[in-house]
Amino acid sequence: MGAIAWDINNAKRSTQPVAQKAANAFGLYDMSGNLWEWTEDCWSENYEGAPADGRARVNDVCDARVMRGGSWGSYPEQLRASSRRSYDDVKCPFVGLRLVRDGGR
Repeated sequence: MGAIAWDINNAKRSTQPVAQKAANAFGLYDMSGNLWEWTEDCWSENYEGAPADGRARVNDVCDARVMRGGSWGSYPEQLRASSRRSYDDVKCPFVGLRLVRDGGR
């Protein structure tokens, strides 16, 4: 895990510059560790009633969003896309978001 992710053992209690570790199998950098990734999904304790087609779960009232992937303060076993937690305040030193641009434009 240390080859692709920043975690509690190697990040020196802080975020690290992008792409300093190896890319994952999909060629993406920093998808595990460094920062919890803030997502569009509204928090729910389980997947019951979630869209089956990959769309985000969006409710009329969304008190908290789903964070995924672990951060620099996480232990290695927490650094995976299936790791999820809820936050209602994204003003945290261990939460970020990922912007995506269509490469064809």
